[in-house]
Parts: sequence; C-alpha cells; structure tokens
Amino acid sequence: MRAVVTVTGKDNKGIIAKVSAFLAEKGVNIEDISQTIMGKYFAMIMVVDLSESKEELSALAQECSEMGKKIGMTIYMQHEDIFNAMHTV
Repeated sequence: MRAVVTVTGKDNKGIIAKVSAFLAEKGVNIEDISQTIMGKYFAMIMVVDLSESKEELSALAQECSEMGKKIGMTIYMQHEDIFNAMHTV
C-alpha cells in the first residue's frame, strides 16, 4: 500500500533527516520526495510504501502527527487514493 505524507511548517534544520529516520524506523520506504522552502516556511510531500511496515496506516498517521508536533511541524499521512481523490478537479 502507498500513502502520501505532507510536512509543513516554519523551516528549521534537520526536518528531512528527522522525518525520514522516523519513517525508516517504522519500516516505511520513501519512493518519491519533493521539498521546497518558501521564505521562512518549509513544505515537503512524499510518496511512501507501507508494505514493509508492521503498523496499520491509521496508527502510522497518528504517530506522524504526534512526531510533527514534537518538531514543530504539521505532518499528515493519508492513503494515496484519498489524496488523489481530494486533489482531482
């Protein structure tokens, strides 16, 4: 199963390292990643593969959200199909 992870917030050092290390610990593989800095703000979107993770998507999404709060970012993880449906015009 694939999911989309979005990370947004005020830019600071180590965001990519912290998020990618967290995902790796959970058995989540990053398949594609794009990030940008707009002024003082950081935005990143990743397509990830959850097939090696031992946790369910809902639990991972909650853990991502909690980890985001700890590092001062907003992190959302959602099933790829839901992300695509929300962004179809």
